[in-house]
Amino acid sequence: MSKSYDDSYKPKTIFTTQKIILISLGWALLALLYFLLFSAKIPGPNGQEIREAWYLLGTNIFEASAYLGASVLCWRNWQSTQIISSRKVWLFIGLGMLAYFIGGIIFGYIEIGLGQEPDVSIADVFFVMTYLFLGTGMALALFSRRINLEKWQWLIVFAIGALGSFVAWFISQQNQGPSAELAPLWQQIKMVLDWFYVVSDVLLLIIATIMLLAFWGGKVSLSWRMIAAAAFSLYIADMWFKYATNYLLDYQSGDILEVFWVFSGVLFGMGAALEYEASLSLKRRTSGRKRT
Repeated sequence: MSKSYDDSYKPKTIFTTQKIILISLGWALLALLYFLLFSAKIPGPNGQEIREAWYLLGTNIFEASAYLGASVLCWRNWQSTQIISSRKVWLFIGLGMLAYFIGGIIFGYIEIGLGQEPDVSIADVFFVMTYLFLGTGMALALFSRRINLEKWQWLIVFAIGALGSFVAWFISQQNQGPSAELAPLWQQIKMVLDWFYVVSDVLLLIIATIMLLAFWGGKVSLSWRMIAAAAFSLYIADMWFKYATNYLLDYQSGDILEVFWVFSGVLFGMGAALEYEASLSLKRRTSGRKRT
């Protein structure tokens, strides 16, 4: 096999997989430092401790950039004819990342720009779409391969699913009811949304656990370990936010554990980039064997 033939499969772009991974890790590290250094509250006008608006804006920028980047990388996989896994998987995951990006932008504008904390907003439409698209994409990734777990592995899935369900149930027991100012219809919508998010988080946690165990081992599976880790990070951030809003008095966004939302977006993007690189490498090896 000639070197020129092998080079023809290399992507003609300055953003190689190695650079994407380094940028992603750097972005996650910067986000962690940002949360650690600037998340402290300061005295507000009424004696109540608050976080600066510029800090909250920064957290939204870190989060939005991570999910927007992940959606672009997922769509690159969807458009590639050489991708190993089903292209529909990356289409749905990419749509989920975009929906979360849009929802986060809207939520940030309402919270920071308008200074409001509504029980239900247009951002919830996009967050619901996120779970639907993301759950569909991850489920398709599992169904596209034959799952053959050992009994002890299914016990791990059951244990993590049970633990995740218990944590979600325990946190939801102190679920704050919708504001009395809301119309009865919106109060019902608020209750449905609360349980939808909780159930969706648990289902994604279970899917991620199965994915982590089923795809363990081998270079190609590394991308799916990143996707599973991204789902775990999303669960941690969501559960913390729900716990904080239910149990902590006058909770304000921007606490340190919310950095896991940034980690989740970064890991989804890294998973997509690693899958793209693995697909190109497999294509080059396969073509090389045909030429010899």
